[in-house]
Amino acid sequence: MRKNSNKLPEVTFSDEGPIRHLHLGTEWVQGTMLMDAPTVLYHEYIQRMMAWLLFVEPDTVPERFAMQLGLGAGSLTKFCHKEMRMRTVAIELNPQVLAACRGWFKLPADNARMQVVLNDAAVEIQDAKWWGTVDALQVDLYDHEAAAPVLDSLPFYNHCRRLLTDEGCMTVNLFGRSSSFTRSVEKISAAFGADAVWAFKPTREGNTVVLAQRTPQRPKRELLEARAEIILDRWGLPAAKWVRVFKPVDK
Repeated sequence: MRKNSNKLPEVTFSDEGPIRHLHLGTEWVQGTMLMDAPTVLYHEYIQRMMAWLLFVEPDTVPERFAMQLGLGAGSLTKFCHKEMRMRTVAIELNPQVLAACRGWFKLPADNARMQVVLNDAAVEIQDAKWWGTVDALQVDLYDHEAAAPVLDSLPFYNHCRRLLTDEGCMTVNLFGRSSSFTRSVEKISAAFGADAVWAFKPTREGNTVVLAQRTPQRPKRELLEARAEIILDRWGLPAAKWVRVFKPVDK
């Protein structure tokens, strides 16, 4: 999230049976946790933010570095840190969100492999120390109204591309009543190249996850299917379905 720090919304949560939701002063859900399984990726679109796994050798995953722009309920940060054993950094503007994740959503304290940086994502990603270091960049930046991505410009996506390693991928959640999928994809394609951009079909809830590669690659379907089986076996993610509903945008 990116807003004037003097006007940050109040952070609350609500429980619905076995699940807990994070809210930013409205009824809009900003993140969800299964209370009995806090590292499970509950929403389908959050699972699809892990689609970069299709483009790397599974055995190399623990050696890689993940960065989340927007902490939400900490789902991706917890999953990359605890389940995938990756070095993980999340960038979050609102200190109340971090406090909520630590108090209500079982996010661990900072440690040698995981930390949360409190800063404006647009500013933090211009720090040269991050350039060329990120293997999995996961962008989920919405304000309290969840109306459109807060950061969705060509300069922003250029900065995102600069963060990535040669094999790195960015995944972006595009959702909102006033967002334009076509305009967002045009800006992502301008930054990464049209041949580097893939998109899922929208989920039932209206989230569309777009993936952009630092170095374009088009693996054969057989390789994607083989990796999907490994991803399901190791991390419980429904990657076989990803392969069926995921394709390059220039096709």
